[in-house]
Amino acid sequence: MSSKIEQKIEELEDYIDSCKYQPLSKINIIVNKEEIDEHLRELRNRTPEEIRQYQKIIAQREEILQKARERADKLLKDTADQTKQLISEQEIMKQAYAQANEVVTIASEQAQQIIDRATIEANNVKSAAMQYLDDMLEHLDSLMTATMNTTYAHYEDFMRSIAAYHDVVTSNRAELHPDADIMQDVSNVIAPIPSEHESSAPAEDE
Repeated sequence: MSSKIEQKIEELEDYIDSCKYQPLSKINIIVNKEEIDEHLRELRNRTPEEIRQYQKIIAQREEILQKARERADKLLKDTADQTKQLISEQEIMKQAYAQANEVVTIASEQAQQIIDRATIEANNVKSAAMQYLDDMLEHLDSLMTATMNTTYAHYEDFMRSIAAYHDVVTSNRAELHPDADIMQDVSNVIAPIPSEHESSAPAEDE
């Protein structure tokens, strides 16, 4: 059964696949920022719940070990009771000691085997849970990185379009007022379009 985080990631992937490409582009897509934010918000809300479930699985390790200890203690107690009963019979005193030592040895070995098996089982459960969580977080990290890169690309395209439209307006004003120093006014207002390396700089600072 898929986890809630996996289901949400699949929904986010389906949404991205359903987005239309930008005109004249086979790479850039048009996304709805509110829908992306809603998907990410739900993903953040579901992550703590999934982590609590894995913590519960890991906590079962102590429960398994505790049950194993209880079984071992009971086995040793039963063995001790049997040993006392054998020793109380004087006519078979020597035989009782031999049997008691043998029973204690076997019981100790069985108890250790129970604890060893429980420890291995608990460690396997913990390792599997941690690996599963790490795989999901790695997938989420890749998805969010791809989303951020797409957003930066859309921002660059948008700024280039604005700059191009602004150049046309500036040129028209210059034709209307050939003696005015319009280009100097424009250079004081319009900031240069960031390069691809500069647009990704904030992500590296984070």
